Amino acid sequence: MSEGTAAPRSPLFLRIFARMLACVVVVQLLNFGLLFAVQTPNPKLHTIGQIAQAMRHPAAAPEGFAVERDDAVERDPWNPRIERTEVALATALGVRPERVILRFPVGFLQRPPVYDRAGVPPAPRPASPAAAQDVIVAGGFEASLRMPDGSWRTVTAGSGQEPWRLFVVVWLLLSALAAAVFAWAMARRFARPIGAFARAAERLGRDPRAPPIELDGPAEIAEAARAFNDMQARLNRYVDDRATMLAAVAHDLRTPLMRLGLRIEDADPAIRGACEGDIREMQAMISAVMAYVRDTSRIGVRRPLDLRSLAETVVDDAADRGAAVSLESGEPVVLEADPVALKAMLANLVGNAVKYAGGAQLVLEARAHEAVIAVRDRGPGIADEDMERVFDPFFRGERSRNRDTGGMGLGLASARATARAHGGDISLHRRDGGGLCATVKLPL
Repeated sequence: MSEGTAAPRSPLFLRIFARMLACVVVVQLLNFGLLFAVQTPNPKLHTIGQIAQAMRHPAAAPEGFAVERDDAVERDPWNPRIERTEVALATALGVRPERVILRFPVGFLQRPPVYDRAGVPPAPRPASPAAAQDVIVAGGFEASLRMPDGSWRTVTAGSGQEPWRLFVVVWLLLSALAAAVFAWAMARRFARPIGAFARAAERLGRDPRAPPIELDGPAEIAEAARAFNDMQARLNRYVDDRATMLAAVAHDLRTPLMRLGLRIEDADPAIRGACEGDIREMQAMISAVMAYVRDTSRIGVRRPLDLRSLAETVVDDAADRGAAVSLESGEPVVLEADPVALKAMLANLVGNAVKYAGGAQLVLEARAHEAVIAVRDRGPGIADEDMERVFDPFFRGERSRNRDTGGMGLGLASARATARAHGGDISLHRRDGGGLCATVKLPL
């Protein structure tokens, strides 16, 4: 491979398949090892003699036996094993088989066996009580003897927790842990590129000039990252081209306006005065457009700053000019932003409040993941239908703001563009008692 040539990237599908296959192989190897490592189950063995002794003398019952008294005991369906054991127990006790009931517990999720008794001869009785006492009972059981008063004496012996059961449980838990480690590693590996895309999208919303995503990971992820970077570059080129076009048009309009001003010098004074007023207004609009394009397309340096200190600077500048502007005290609010752009945004909002209401009150606070600064005034306000339209370029609320005192209608548009370039936004709403509140939200 020549120097500088990128190594081929394996597809995401192949990586997922390989890791899942490795996880399955590890689990199957552990299960296969269980066949050789587990101990052979050995059920506990009891004799009919031990059961009979526990029924005759409950106080002297062998270890592991429990003796209880029951008012009634149900007999299980016929079972050849149960019948043979009941006959042997009745012989050892010297009682009729009807007075003895034997039950074998059924395991979890197991069904009791069902037998057809037709054609099966009765279970033979042992030759003697001594022979009956040597009959073996394997595993757990419940043996009941009806007493003369009609109650039942029940002897119970459970199979207990054999070592092999505990061993199997521990082995299965280790298998699940091994599979969880593979699953966690695979999920972390393939969630990392998705998280990188989410962070890149958030950076793009805050700063269109953010650095591109690194082309790392599987082929599909690298291709998606390349497409994202191309999209970001195209968006920046589109914004730059539009700003350049607007600036060029505004700049080129100055020449015909200048020629028009020269040509009306010999016109009638009344006509010349009106035309000169229109020319001056158009020149002011052109200057405002060029300033708007310059401010919105300027690439500023973002760095950590204290938003409260920046707001205090804007408030002090307005107070030096005699405006009634105040800022509520509070804790510092630090965020990463362009100080020049944010200062111009706050100055614009404060300037509007001073111009139309005579003063402003600023409130700054930090919430969960954002900084909120509110610029409040007690001015005439804006009509409800114009709350969003005032952010459109060249729009002015004529119902409450006179053209002679207003600007070109680009201040709020520029302020919102700055807030959105930092990943935030600006909104307007009415205040109780009259006036407006401009709320700026910026992510921390």
